[in-house]
Amino acid sequence: MTSATVGAVDWAKARLVTVVTVEYRFLPDHLTFRHGVAYQLHVVNRGKELHELTASGFFKTVELRNPGVLNREQTELVLRPGEQKNLYFVAKRPGHYDMRCADHDWAGMTGDITVK
Repeated sequence: MTSATVGAVDWAKARLVTVVTVEYRFLPDHLTFRHGVAYQLHVVNRGKELHELTASGFFKTVELRNPGVLNREQTELVLRPGEQKNLYFVAKRPGHYDMRCADHDWAGMTGDITVK
């Protein structure tokens, strides 16, 4: 899928997937997407600490509508307590990817992403 193709996507029809971060979990911690389908990933930090949704392998394989919502390296979403962000993307190919909070993976704040 090319950037021109992503530009032609009807983002109003993007499938909404919500992830909530708390100490020290992702809810849900297993995400499944279909390649070629537009998604709105809505991430909400309901915790009292800063949390990241780090999935560098996954973010490298998707076409992003709004890459500026990710960190500079485009490896993670960073959310302060109470913050929420939306990432719009289309997965280009099937695969399985790790998801973690870079600051709290030691406490079990991990999960995975599957693209079918």
